[in-house]
Amino acid sequence: MDAAFKALADPSRRQLLDRLRDRNGQTLRELCAGLDMARQSVSKHLAVLEAAELVTTVRQGREKLHYLNAAPINAITERWISRFDRERANALADLKTALEQPTMASDSTTFVYTTYIRTTPERLWQALTDPAFTRRYWGVSFGTDWTPGSPMTWTETGATTEDPEQVVLVHEPHRRLAYTWHTFSTQWAEANGIDEELRARLAGERRSRVTFDLAPEGDRVKLTVTHEFGEAATLQSMCSQGWPAILSSLKTLLETGEPLA
Repeated sequence: MDAAFKALADPSRRQLLDRLRDRNGQTLRELCAGLDMARQSVSKHLAVLEAAELVTTVRQGREKLHYLNAAPINAITERWISRFDRERANALADLKTALEQPTMASDSTTFVYTTYIRTTPERLWQALTDPAFTRRYWGVSFGTDWTPGSPMTWTETGATTEDPEQVVLVHEPHRRLAYTWHTFSTQWAEANGIDEELRARLAGERRSRVTFDLAPEGDRVKLTVTHEFGEAATLQSMCSQGWPAILSSLKTLLETGEPLA
């Protein structure tokens, strides 16, 4: 947390984070464009932001894409803002945004979130795949043999969702897991209090996919979640708000034995 505060104290680093907020997933070259900073200076600032876990990177071919990582900010929020105060803070922030600037839309179709969990790759893998774990911090359980290409059933709040395109994509134990997102069925919507208008919008979007990358770092495991959407629309907005809470609960469960309330 100290590293995050130190990184945020520099206006140039805040400027880089602002650019990633406006358009996530940029290369070093793209981030340098239009800045009154040498490429070497931008690289040094990005290194500080990465060390503070405020920026995470994903390799795409020969390029390295930079993504704004909300985990440290989320940790600050969890530490100093109570649930009641968070609702008031969100309301005031929404009002401030509405009054001061027009709505800004990001053209990025990828959500990336990195968190560090004090556990082992084996234990984290179990938490991502074992229904006994997933139900505790996520409220979801999966039915599958985890073989790439195999179908997956999703059970959430008593509703089970099945679809031929709801499948496992990658299964590399303790390293990488990927699958397509669930189908937005009428049963799922009714069980989760989703109205038909919203369900229809979600169902009309191209199916997304999520990938979990695990990398051991000392007594911790670096978990990077990459959710790729077919378009920047309704599901992207919902998942971008939902993933931080899910992953914070996962981290708390593994480190303390209890998920977030």
